[in-house]
Amino acid sequence: MSGGVDSSVTARLLANQDYDLSAIFMRNWDTRDESGTDKGCEWEKDWDDVQRVCKSLGIPCTMIDLSREYWNRIFQPALDVWESGSTPNPDVWCNREIKFGALLERLPVDPITGISWFATGHYARKRWSSNGRPQLLSAKDQTKDQSYYLSSISEQGLARALFPLGEITKVEVRELARKYRLETAEKPESMGLCFVGERGKFSQFLSNRLVDSYLRPNPGPIIDSTMQKVIGHHEGLWTYTIGENAKVAGQPSKMFVSHKDPIKNAIYVVPSSNHQALLEHRVICKEWKWIWNDAPPATIFEPAGFRAAVKVRHRQDVQSCIAKTAHDGKLEIITNEPMRGVSPGQVAALWDGDWCLGCGVIAATGNSLLHIVDGRFNASHVAKQVDQFQKKRNTKSTGEGPPERSQLQKPSPGSKIPT
Repeated sequence: MSGGVDSSVTARLLANQDYDLSAIFMRNWDTRDESGTDKGCEWEKDWDDVQRVCKSLGIPCTMIDLSREYWNRIFQPALDVWESGSTPNPDVWCNREIKFGALLERLPVDPITGISWFATGHYARKRWSSNGRPQLLSAKDQTKDQSYYLSSISEQGLARALFPLGEITKVEVRELARKYRLETAEKPESMGLCFVGERGKFSQFLSNRLVDSYLRPNPGPIIDSTMQKVIGHHEGLWTYTIGENAKVAGQPSKMFVSHKDPIKNAIYVVPSSNHQALLEHRVICKEWKWIWNDAPPATIFEPAGFRAAVKVRHRQDVQSCIAKTAHDGKLEIITNEPMRGVSPGQVAALWDGDWCLGCGVIAATGNSLLHIVDGRFNASHVAKQVDQFQKKRNTKSTGEGPPERSQLQKPSPGSKIPT
């Protein structure tokens, strides 16, 4: 239970059935671990709500501290991805590594039946196939469907899962919470990553830590792709996301991020949110994980590929596509309609109808591959501007420069980082 209305209603629905229930609250992050002080304890508010709901339902509850596992398995790897200029999706991997990974490893199994079930407040459904294997399905409420976030979990984890909210809508969940007079009935919905909370913009979180920075500043040029000139600078590739309004001062129109170049440490922008450089028909995925790991679709290995539907972000509508194995073993996905603002590092997930099959990490897009081989972006006058920019920045620099990230990630009071 998270302390929100969804998990509260989930507990109430299960309490109506013949289950031997107990509730688990995961502590994955604590602001106090960043500062080394007692300032900041957002998780305690949620833990209080969990305890109140469980008390009203007569359900025992326990808190399990998984902050060390979250730090090591999710947060630190994500920092590396952000620093490289790509855009990770920690929420997807949290489900695989933490909720359906580290947490399940700690939960007891019934000594008689050898089975214990794990219920969550996700908006998703599960069914059993004719051969007795679990299938992850999208939720009835498509506006809240969270099967995208669950697309990386293992078959073993899915087999133990229950999704009581899969057949009802968010509106109905609120109505049930009020009907049962649950303490969280009117609690606002939480959005965003658990470690950012209510502390402003995400890029500020990474660069303006309470004590130090998670990612040290790494200034570089912002280049107008259409005019082939440097028009500004950034403080790190992670400070912008592909498709985002770059807000470059002094420009006659809004500029949108179309590409990042880690080698030049450059961000490229275009003057329209519908510019061709922002529209993608093709993505190449690595580290693909099928939920049925030993039984991918047979036609995925054929030249014609497998007809499916794809998402590259939670709130995106599914897009019809062809998926097939590329010559280097990666998965190539080609969509019928263009997708806007797709970034390497994001997660692409595939569906066969409402059946979610699995996901992988976007390694490259059609536009990013074109960008690498397109000679325009290596024009000598642009290269000179970039060199001048770097020399100017270096001239302004004083002292020894910012510390390495390994120096900034100090062991917390919870001793997340092993020594």
